[in-house]
Amino acid sequence: MDPLTLTTERLLLRPLDRRDIEATYEACQDPAIQRWTTVPSPYERIHAEFFIDTMVPEGWRTDSAYNFAVLPLAGGPLLGSINVHRNPPGAWETGFWTAKEHRGRGYTTEAVTALARWAFTTLGTGRLEWRAEVGNDASRAVAERAGFRIEGVLRAGLLHRDSLRDAWLGALLPGDLGLRSEPPYVSATS
Repeated sequence: MDPLTLTTERLLLRPLDRRDIEATYEACQDPAIQRWTTVPSPYERIHAEFFIDTMVPEGWRTDSAYNFAVLPLAGGPLLGSINVHRNPPGAWETGFWTAKEHRGRGYTTEAVTALARWAFTTLGTGRLEWRAEVGNDASRAVAERAGFRIEGVLRAGLLHRDSLRDAWLGALLPGDLGLRSEPPYVSATS
């Protein structure tokens, strides 16, 4: 897929590019981002360069991952990063981080919701998953505010820093956002 941009009332989501290397490097110095995400630790500038120069374009080229910079629509600094990537079989998964100084303003929830709508309407996914290590309460709060339903704990469900960790699993379906799904979803409880 050719890279594209998405907008919300307050945000511009565009593919990460070289303009974002320094801001990504700076944001990923935050111990919380290194603790709760899969970014390397310690995080060096070369990691930001490799991610943005190699991994981001490769994901778009192969339709396996779409990484976006989250920016104020009116212009301004990098607020965070968000992605959606294939998670076989048949689902997509989202991940995100927010720069420390921009947390608590609803930007990430807004970006996740916009990305979910795009994944359902453009990618045609019938299920968007979110996973986070148990204890990552900030990520869980974003996921729940964006409409994800927490489905449980996957024991040893996340490989992080060479060890298996328990992970929360949540999912969002098109109907959770008032969208139709093809094929239609028939719940076991309805």
